[in-house]
Amino acid sequence: MQAKNKYPLFTKAGLVGSGLILGFMLSLTYSAVAEKMEKPQLPLDDLRAFAEVFGKIKSDYVEPVEDKKLISDAISGMLTGLDPHSTYMDADAFKDMQASTQGEFGGLGIEVGMEDGLIKVISPIEDTPAYTAGIKSGDLIIKLDDTPVKGMSLNDAVKRMRGKPDTTVELTVVRKSENKPLKFFLKRAIIKNKSVKYKLTEPGYAYLRITQFQEHTGEDLAKAIKVMHDENKAPFKGFILDLRNDPGGLLNAAVGVSAAFLPKDDLVVYTEGRAPDSKMQLTANPENYVRGGEANDYLRNLPADLKTVPMAVLINSGSASASEIVAGALQDHKRATLLGTQSFGKGSVQTIMPMNNGAAIKLTTARYFTPNGRSIQAKGIVPDYIVDDGTDQSENIHEADLTHHLANPTDAQAGVPIKSDETTIAKEVAKEKANEKKFAEHTAPIEPASKDDIQFTQAINFLKGIPVVQSKPPKEDATKAN
Repeated sequence: MQAKNKYPLFTKAGLVGSGLILGFMLSLTYSAVAEKMEKPQLPLDDLRAFAEVFGKIKSDYVEPVEDKKLISDAISGMLTGLDPHSTYMDADAFKDMQASTQGEFGGLGIEVGMEDGLIKVISPIEDTPAYTAGIKSGDLIIKLDDTPVKGMSLNDAVKRMRGKPDTTVELTVVRKSENKPLKFFLKRAIIKNKSVKYKLTEPGYAYLRITQFQEHTGEDLAKAIKVMHDENKAPFKGFILDLRNDPGGLLNAAVGVSAAFLPKDDLVVYTEGRAPDSKMQLTANPENYVRGGEANDYLRNLPADLKTVPMAVLINSGSASASEIVAGALQDHKRATLLGTQSFGKGSVQTIMPMNNGAAIKLTTARYFTPNGRSIQAKGIVPDYIVDDGTDQSENIHEADLTHHLANPTDAQAGVPIKSDETTIAKEVAKEKANEKKFAEHTAPIEPASKDDIQFTQAINFLKGIPVVQSKPPKEDATKAN
């Protein structure tokens, strides 16, 4: 099934990511649509209850509370109760989010979400203090310095992790594979995330890694391919696209990356939502990934063999959103073979709606679907070859593990929430208190595309025609191309 109507991408720029997803709704368009819709009746009794509670807090709470804080907290609670990705951003958080999509921001370099009142790591961003120290996807952050995060809002926790460069912050982390908490002493830095990394691993075999889909990712990819092609001095024999631990980013960048390897006008992704402008059908056409269309197409001079070279794509549980769009499109069109482990499963689109006070709300407005009509939401993409990375896979986190996650529309259990293991979390927190000076040792991550990178070496084997050693069969409830 595919969407029937086509909406140019740049009438509504979108970001799709584990927490960093930006789009702009045109206020005039929204107003025009709103006028055509039947005005909903306000729940007067509930609003009266809200006003009554507001008044009681103002008059009887043990300490005075500012009106601004009460209203801000109410808005935040209203949004976070919807799903893990809808949220309220004050003016400072909004600015930080905008800066992160442009590739430079301050902090530790962790993509995080909230789970049962604790901070859960979705993915560490490569070449950042968090990544270098060994923070992993699925880690639970239970303390920031000496302050427990239980009860802290996600925005407040993020603010505490950000700060002036070269200042330090102590993270206490619970990890499933460890029977003791982990202590990380991280030095904050200006995060200059290099979106595209590349190298010829050997003559004829190109390796390109995307760490996050940013404003210039498509252009940087095109430049990297040209450099490797010139260095190789011949058509590629094989191409590896590494999307592991890539939390997502800009939707148009994901379309551009897909278009580099697909024939023009092939469908990359489509979205379905309630509002008319949430329904989009995005193809491998310049109008969907670059402003100005054909005239500014950064892919137009790429070598022709890029459309046919044997290709492997690496994904894992840290591959989310925009990464899943690219992997799903290449898999559906049978353009590439996927290796690794099941992806995160974030198949929803968030739209950033700026407010008049300088703040913004990030609201889930649509689900996205692969060209063959697969919804990735809470399921993920299943690789053609399941290859573990040699670490404990029980630590992996997926969208379906998050409280209040949006249901997959094809799931027979749609609407049934995933029950979190509060008992396990409570035991780990208690253990941390009882072992304040006893902490587990942690190790640095494996260097991607090195001899120790099992998934990479298996991808090279695949491209050379050597049998791939699989780890285990895929989960039944995840999506895989037919």
